[in-house]
Amino acid sequence: MTTAELDTYRQTLVTLGTRLNGDLSQLTGEALHATGGEGSGGMSNVPLHPADLGTDNFDQEFTFGLMQNQEEVLSEIADALERIGLGSFGKCEECGAAIPKGRLAALPYARYCVACAKKLQQRI
Repeated sequence: MTTAELDTYRQTLVTLGTRLNGDLSQLTGEALHATGGEGSGGMSNVPLHPADLGTDNFDQEFTFGLMQNQEEVLSEIADALERIGLGSFGKCEECGAAIPKGRLAALPYARYCVACAKKLQQRI
């Protein structure tokens, strides 16, 4: 892989990481907001109806799941940037073959070629 290609992937990863960090900050604010309360016209932060409480709990759990996914992707991005520095970016960690550029364009932090990713997925 050429230096120009590596620079392009580095910039793509940094841009994606920056965007995801912003999204994560917003999700954190949403997940930790007070439910009910003055925003809904009440005087306390407790929802008035059990269904509202259930909806609030579901929304919060869903947001926490999104946050966890974002954190995992950010970790993968950091690892991919490290691989660029080490000179192993774009090589499958399982078989050592080059990861196709189409796969890296779609998933710039990919660790595995498609064949090895399928094999690893089947083990799970």
